[in-house]
Amino acid sequence: MAINIGARRAAKNQRRKVVVAEKRKAEMLASGTASQVRMALAHPIQHCLLSEGLFDSGMGILVVARGATPASVTMATFLLDTFALGAKDVFFRSLSAREFAQHVDHMSITSPMVPVDPAYARKLLNDLVAWARGLGVAPHRDYVKVEPIFGAVKAEARDVQFPFGFGGKPLFMGDESDIARRLTRPSGGVTTDARPEAPITAALENAGSEEPRAGLG
Repeated sequence: MAINIGARRAAKNQRRKVVVAEKRKAEMLASGTASQVRMALAHPIQHCLLSEGLFDSGMGILVVARGATPASVTMATFLLDTFALGAKDVFFRSLSAREFAQHVDHMSITSPMVPVDPAYARKLLNDLVAWARGLGVAPHRDYVKVEPIFGAVKAEARDVQFPFGFGGKPLFMGDESDIARRLTRPSGGVTTDARPEAPITAALENAGSEEPRAGLG
């Protein structure tokens, strides 16, 4: 009996050590991302790109890249769902001009990536996240750490209204279990469409697959 009790205590202690180690690892990764974003702010914005068909398809990608020169940049990428889910995913990494061009090619598979004004891009991102929060949908967990990549760019500098939703109403697209996981409160009568958004999600994953990243939030 004493042996069994000792074994259970040892197993419990081991599980506690694993949980603590994973928590510390997550904290280190989070701190690392925030620090990298702050370092990137020392350099100008070299690229600000947005999926051209964002409001038609309801899904698209926003890219903001900073660097001392276009030859080497730090890129923040946001997967956007303008129909309901807001900022679904976030990537952050450093890469060369050649790698950046390759990533843009991958991300342009479903819709061309076109240059946009950073103030317009920040307002779009901030307004979309605020609108989605109103539906009970929180942004990806890395959004708060990576959004400051815009630096001193003022979102309020642009006076524009965005057509969020589908026909003026929220439309939840994708896997129903994923949708339920993202909701922070009941959706209350909004429309759900379980069609997958695989092409654009695959393009974004290809663009960020060469280095570790945070998973879907």
